[in-house]
Parts: sequence; structure tokens; C-alpha cells
Amino acid sequence: MIAESLSPRFPNARTIQAENVNIGFILEFSSHDEATSRLADLPALLASAPHRMMFFAGASAIIVSMLWWACVLAGGYYGFAVPEAPVPPGWAHAVFTQYGMLPFFIFGFLLTVFPRWMAQPALTQRHYVPVFLGVFGGYLMTHVGLLDNKPLLLVGLLMMLAGWAYALSVLGRILVRNGARDRTALSCFSALALGFCGLAAFAAFVFGGSAELAQAAIKIGTFGLLLPIYFTVIHRMLPFFSASAIGPGYRMVKPAWSLPVFWLLALTHLGLELAHRPQWLWLADAPLALFFLIHWLRWQPWKCMRPGLLAVLHLAAAWLPIALGLYAMQSLLLFSDSAISIGRAPVHALTVGFFGSMLVAMVTRVTQGHSGRPLEMGRIPWLTFILLQAVVLIRLFAELAQNMALWLVIAAFAWLLAFLPWVIRSIWIFTTPRIDGKPG
Repeated sequence: MIAESLSPRFPNARTIQAENVNIGFILEFSSHDEATSRLADLPALLASAPHRMMFFAGASAIIVSMLWWACVLAGGYYGFAVPEAPVPPGWAHAVFTQYGMLPFFIFGFLLTVFPRWMAQPALTQRHYVPVFLGVFGGYLMTHVGLLDNKPLLLVGLLMMLAGWAYALSVLGRILVRNGARDRTALSCFSALALGFCGLAAFAAFVFGGSAELAQAAIKIGTFGLLLPIYFTVIHRMLPFFSASAIGPGYRMVKPAWSLPVFWLLALTHLGLELAHRPQWLWLADAPLALFFLIHWLRWQPWKCMRPGLLAVLHLAAAWLPIALGLYAMQSLLLFSDSAISIGRAPVHALTVGFFGSMLVAMVTRVTQGHSGRPLEMGRIPWLTFILLQAVVLIRLFAELAQNMALWLVIAAFAWLLAFLPWVIRSIWIFTTPRIDGKPG
């Protein structure tokens, strides 16, 4: 009887073991139930704001695009089998980084800020979810198609074009309601329209068109789509961010003549490239290099090295005059019939150096602000930004190295190493609620 009266207070070993099993089962069940609930809520969370969906797609594509390319390069160098792409792999790499990986971030940004810039209501899910489904779904399909499956490649391209066209219709209606008075929005929209034409040209090539179409698509992607949008956005946002952080000691510089002059020079470069006149590109590229240098200096980067989130924007922008200076040098070497060549160093100084660095800088800022976090750079974004500068130098060195193929492999895997921590952190933020409890 004594034992029976004490047993509820002092359970024996068998009782303890049974209770531990029950508690463990409950905890495991609760954890599993919570994870299942979070997974079920994920589509609604991603669809709560355009930047969430599109930045999630972009962060994923940073790894997908470069992992495929790194495997292709490594397979070629080390001799292991990689499924053969239905199109030249180098062209696919150029197209799907320019029209797939980077535009996800562009769409996420523009679908968020277009209404704000022009004082119109925010877009709803019916405006941006179809863009995500078309462009990201098509992008994933194309990469399956690159594994020796041309029909899937074609379907993916058509899906991307459909999503892109829908985005143009959504943004275009905002622009029309504004009377196209916002020059920044008009410039970005024009570049997106050119980008649609470039992607359509590549799709036409895959459907059996001339190789000229694929080459044109690659050139349009750089100087018709990405460079115009990147410069247009920093022309508006970089002085604004700087003035907000520095205060009265900073003088905002956003000349009204900048965008028209930029477009004139960028389209001149693009026209000369499409006409296969690389020896004359210096006529546009030398003025562009000077144009970017003047803007960078007038944006007073020496005043903007603190905080870190502002410093990286100005450091990334420094790649613009460097890249266009390399373009001008390359053209002048051709013009003078020199035997010296710097290969694809100019385009990678622009794409990896400027586009990549500004991507980390700008997306980190937007991610911090729109997730309720403090506007700080943080250790992981800093790590990625610094490592990315090393990746640029490796990629430029590869053009001059004797064993170029090996250095290309190193550069591709270095990109993955540099971006992986940032991508993991970013995807975690995009797939979890804001830490301040606010919607969006």
C-alpha cells in the first residue's frame, strides 16, 4: 500500500521510460506538424509581396545557372560526361544568366516600386504571381531541357516569354496611367521591352532560326536590357540612399541629361555590335567610360564609405568605368590591328564585377528593409561581396592565363562558393515572416 501511494510521486523506471517515449513522440509529432504547417503556408507567404517571390527565384537561379555551367566547364576540362545541351553551352550560359538569373531580381524590384514611383496602388497577386509562374517555371524547365532535352528547352522558353509579356502588360498599364512622365520608369520599361525581343530572338534560334539570332540575343541582353536597367536604377536610387544616410553634407546629383545621353551611347554600342563592327565600338565605349567615371565621382563615394550598406553600392558602381574602359581598350586594339587581345575580360568585368556586385549590394538592402531587419550589411553579405571581388579578378586573369580552361573552372566554382552563404540566408528570409510582424 505504501508503494502504491508513493508511485504517482515517484514513478518507477518503467513508468519513466514510457513517459519519455510519449513525450518524445509528442515533441516529434509537434515538430513534424509545425513543419508541415509552415510548408503548407509557404506559397501564401511567398505570394504576399512581389519581391519575395521573384527574389526567391533569383537567389535559387544564382546557384542553378552557375552549377550547370561549372559542371559543363569541369566536364570539358576533366573529361567526365555531362548531358549535352541542345544549343552551344556558352550561348546558353550567356542567355540564361542575362534573361533568367538577373531579371528575377529586376522583376521583383520593379513590380514593387513602379506603383510607388508613380503614386498608384500597389499591385496584387493577380498581377505578379503569373509573372513568377511563367518566368521561373520556364527558367527551371529550360535548365532541365539543357540536359539533352530540346522539347523541354523550347517549352521553357515559351513559358518565360509568356511571363515576361505579362509583366510588360502590368508595368505598361502603370506607365500609361502616369502618362509616361516618370523617366526612370520609362527607361526601365524600354529596357524590359528590348529584353523581351532578345529572349524571343534566342527562342527563334532554338526553334531552328539563324545563329545570328542567338548572338544578337546575347548582345541585347548586356547593352539593351541589363546595363540600361542597372544604370537607370542607380541613377535614381544611389544619390537618394546616399543623401538619406549622410545628411546635409551630401549633395544629390541626378542630372536630367544623364538618361538620354546614356541611351544614345548604349544603343550606339549595341548597333555597332549587331552590325559586327567591334573595331569601332570605342566610339561609344570611350565616352561611356568617361560618362560613368564622371557620375561615380559626382556621387562622392569618399563620403559614403559608412555605413557598409551604402559603401558597397558605391564600390560596386566603380566597376562601371573600369568595365567600359576595358571595352574601349579592346576595340582600340582591334582598330589598330594589334596582336594583343584581352578576350572576354570586358564583358566579365561588367557582368560579374558590376552586375554581380551591385546585385549583392542592392538586394541585400531591399531584403533587410522589407523583412523588418536593420539596414546593416552583416557578415554574410560582406563575405559574399568580398569573395565576389576575388571571383572577378580570377575570371579576368583567366583571359590571360596559359591554362585558361582550368581557370574558368576555378572561377565558376569560386562564384558558387562566394554566393552560397548569401543565397542560403536570403532564401531563409524570403521563406519566413517579417521579424517585425508586419505583412509583406
